[in-house]
Formats: sequence, structure tokens, C-alpha cells
Amino acid sequence: MKQTIKLAIPGIKCNGCVTAIQKTLGDESGVIKCEVDLETKTATVESNVSLAVLVDAIKAAGFDATELVSEDRELPA
Repeated sequence: MKQTIKLAIPGIKCNGCVTAIQKTLGDESGVIKCEVDLETKTATVESNVSLAVLVDAIKAAGFDATELVSEDRELPA
């Protein structure tokens, strides 16, 4: 199931970090599109994979990541 997940990645410090994260996420099977923003230190990922897979991939690249939940989206019970 295709979903869009927004992640906070506080360790992003430069364009090299952005490139590394985009490559890591882009190489992940099931990722359709990813955009990493240096200014907001976030990534928006459109994919068919779970949040855990995305977070694990980012951690493997040396960064921490947590999901940003928008206020208009309901949290799972």
C-alpha cells in the first residue's frame, strides 16, 4: 500500500547529509520518491514499505529518524 511518511532527521547538517539520506532511501526497495530538506531537517517519503524499514535504513546511514505526524492524520489506536 502506497503511503507518504514525513520523518524528522535532526542530524542533517549539510548537503552531503541530504545526498547520503536520499541515496539510502532511494536504494531501498519499495521507495517510490523521497525528498530531504536541509532547512527543516526532514524527509518526505512516498513508499510501499513500513516506517520501521525507512527508519532502519536511515539509521544504517548514521542518522536518527522519527515520524512526524500531521495533526490532520489520525494516530493508530
